[in-house]
Amino acid sequence: QVQLVESGGGLVQAGGSLRLSCAASGRTFSSYAVGWFRQVSGNEREFVAAISGSGSSTYYADSVKGRFTISRDNAKMTVHLQMNSLKPEDTAVYYCATKWGLSDPLPRKYAYWGQGTQVTVSS
Repeated sequence: QVQLVESGGGLVQAGGSLRLSCAASGRTFSSYAVGWFRQVSGNEREFVAAISGSGSSTYYADSVKGRFTISRDNAKMTVHLQMNSLKPEDTAVYYCATKWGLSDPLPRKYAYWGQGTQVTVSS
């Protein structure tokens, strides 16, 4: 069982930055890939970024590539999403999620989810 808690969301102007954190509890955290997803009310959950259990491999949606960076600290059981050059279209609730094994862009492949944190980017 893995529990996840996101933090770091908030209101920021376009062009600004935010750093989201995902704190995990449970054993063998380094065996779990972690993904960040976002969702706007009424829309499907959208893949943002993912990182392998070791942290050696990262994956990004085209819409955030070059602006967002995912990283993890397995000793602290934490994953971060650094978001720079934010745009109004980045506004959404951001979720972190974990799955055993390899990273995947499909939300349905992830077994454990956090409660989400709101990110609002004003124009």
